[in-house]
Formats: sequence, C-alpha cells, structure tokens
Amino acid sequence: MESKNLWAPWRIHYIRGLSRDEGCFLCDIQKEPGKADENLIVWRTDLGVVVLNRYPYNNGHLLVAPLRHIADVTDATDEELLHLFKLVREARKALALTISPHGFNIGVNLGRCAGAGLPGHFHIHIVPRWDGDTNFMSVCSDTDVISQSMTELLGMLRAAGMEHGLPAL
Repeated sequence: MESKNLWAPWRIHYIRGLSRDEGCFLCDIQKEPGKADENLIVWRTDLGVVVLNRYPYNNGHLLVAPLRHIADVTDATDEELLHLFKLVREARKALALTISPHGFNIGVNLGRCAGAGLPGHFHIHIVPRWDGDTNFMSVCSDTDVISQSMTELLGMLRAAGMEHGLPAL
C-alpha cells in the first residue's frame, strides 16, 4: 500500500519552540496593535484578549487570556476572573453563531505536565466539537484535520462579536 502524507508544516515552529524559551506570544501580540490579523486576535479588551489558537485541535479553537502575564489562575484577581469568563461566554456565542458546533470543550492546562504549551501565561481553551469529529486520523496517526481557513473564521468571529457588543479592534 502506498504511503500518503498529510502536511502540516506550520507545526514545526511550535515543535522547535517547545525546547527553548521564546518569551510569551500572548504578551508579544499586545505590543503589536497594528498586527491584529497577523496575530489572529479576535478581540482585545482592557483586561483580556481572545485569539485563534495557531496550533488548533479543532477548527475555531480559541484562547482567552488575561492581558497581565500571570502563570496560574490563583494569580488572577476576582475582576480578571469574572472578565475572562465573560469573554469565554461571548466567544462561545460567537463560535455557535459562526460555525455551529454541536458542543464545546472549555478548560485550562496548568503546568507543562498538564499539557500547557505556554505554562507562563494562564489562558482558557475553547474547543468547538462536532458529532463524529473524533475519527481515525486522531486515533491512528495523532493528526488533527482543520477544515476552515483561520483568516476566514477570524473575520466571521469579529463580525459576530460586533453584533453582540464586543469591542472592535
């Protein structure tokens, strides 16, 4: 049987970065306000940011993070926690309006051993899920198939957010 490859060349940057400290991309993107599209920023508020995950598990995988560089949920203020979860709520609404998933995984990985790819900056994952989206690709080859362009989805999420009163960039 002929072997076939599913190319995901964007992942090599992520893989190489695991073994060295490249700073914090969630802090770095705040220093580049004119590059919201390039940095996949959906919304930025006075206390938080919502970005498309550049290395997603599924289409629409979002990260919600405080603007402040804090490593753990216990370092967040009550105001930050409330604000972040309001952003989670609005991001979930926007995903439901734009790509109609059947469900969501919403959670936090604290520490590298718990799966945190960026253990120094606390963030919340929102992963849209669809009936039947776990298929042979993930089971047999540890591969995820992303079915939509991030730039297309970025525009759709921003439009949905503006319709619901979220701040434009």
